[in-house]
Amino acid sequence: MSWKHLRGFAYTPASVRQNAPAASGVYAIFTAHTWIYIGESRDIQARLLQHLNGDNPCVAGSGATLFSFELVPVQDLAARHSALVLEYRPLCNS
Repeated sequence: MSWKHLRGFAYTPASVRQNAPAASGVYAIFTAHTWIYIGESRDIQARLLQHLNGDNPCVAGSGATLFSFELVPVQDLAARHSALVLEYRPLCNS
């Protein structure tokens, strides 16, 4: 099942603080042409800020410029995450 309501936000600390919710869901980090990473978290904002601080070398060196997210209930996170990774095959989800 494709990404719901894909909207790209700048992948910067200020934009993450302004646009990413401190709520459960899945998120994507990407460029205009490449899916870099799809993750899941109980706090999307905190997790994206961890990525921006370099916690994942693949993401940190990717040149990612955008992020997006979907709010997903905690009990559905793993299934939604798996489905999106299978569909989009992001570079850093190996």
